[in-house]
Order: sequence, then structure tokens, then C-alpha cells
Amino acid sequence: MTTGSSSTSSTRTATVGRPSAARDRLLRTASELFYAEGVRGVGVERVVAEASVTRATFYRHFAGKEALVVAYIEATDAALRARAGEPPAAPPESAGAWLAAVTDVVGDTLCVPGFRGCAFINAAAEYPDRSSPVRRAVDAHRGWLLGTVTEALRAAGHPDPPAAGRRWMALRDGAMVGGYLGDPAEARATLHDGVRDLLTEAG
Repeated sequence: MTTGSSSTSSTRTATVGRPSAARDRLLRTASELFYAEGVRGVGVERVVAEASVTRATFYRHFAGKEALVVAYIEATDAALRARAGEPPAAPPESAGAWLAAVTDVVGDTLCVPGFRGCAFINAAAEYPDRSSPVRRAVDAHRGWLLGTVTEALRAAGHPDPPAAGRRWMALRDGAMVGGYLGDPAEARATLHDGVRDLLTEAG
């Protein structure tokens, strides 16, 4: 997108992403629409109309749709990080309890009305180019989640934390897909059984 003078460009850079009630409304509206209907299927005009703002207001806060999608992914990531908190380093029982609690969060999500799968997996499916900002935001979330779970398993005393962390991620991803395509309660129960086995291995 072509900008005007250097001063205009500087002003635009300063305003993009600035917190405001309008930005919050745009992001909240976009998040609901993107999750319910898919990212590619929802255009800027739809978001602007449903958020009751002008197109000019939209571009004061976001450089374009891709920037809005990245903000959606990052906001979803931030909410999950805040809900999970940091796993305790000790004692092992506390780290195991943290992992069980995080697994409960995932399992409960599967049974919420309107659940349509993992927001991150869905976005990645619509943005296959791994170099895109959207995929990088998705990868950043998954890297954090895998790293945090792996550290919790290490603190819980698992003999092979990296492998156990990957297994937890596979269980989580499978539950997300299975909960959307099949029986959510069954997917949740299978997830809990698998994570219980991991914690049993941790002793």
C-alpha cells in the first residue's frame, strides 16, 4: 500500500495498533467472525460494518486484513497464556497438577457450544505459507505451548520430557479435531486418559 509523505507515514506507523475502544471493538468482532466462519470467508467490509466503525477508523488501527488476522491470533494466544499461567518448577506434584489443569481447560473447550476446532489449526490451514505473518504467529503460540508443557513434564519428573511434550501436543491436537468432527465428550475423555498416562510415567 502506497503512503504519502514521510510525516504521514510516521503518523500512520504510530497509530497502527494503538489501543482504543474502536480497536478493541474491531478485534472482538473480527475474532468472533473469524472463528465462527473462517478467516478467508470474512472480509474487512464485514468486520467494519458489524463493529460499527468507518473504514478509515479500521486503517488507523490495522495496516490491512492480514494485520487484523495476526492481531486475532496474538490476542487468542495471550488469553490462553494468561489462563494457563506459568507451570511451577517444584514440587513435582504441583507441576503435574498444573498440566492436568491445562488439560482440563482444553477438554472443557471441546464441549462449549459453538466449538469449531482449534483457532490456531484453523488459521494455519487457511495460511499454508509458513513465511506469512499469520503462520509465524501460529507457530509462536505452538512453540510456547510445547515448550511450557515440556518444562512442566520435566518438573513433574518425566524421564523423557521432550518426547512426552510432543505426545501431549499430539493428544491435544487430536482432541481438538475429534471434538469438532466427532463426539466432544469422547474426545475429552480420550485426551484425559492419554495425559493421565503421561503423568503416571512421570511417577
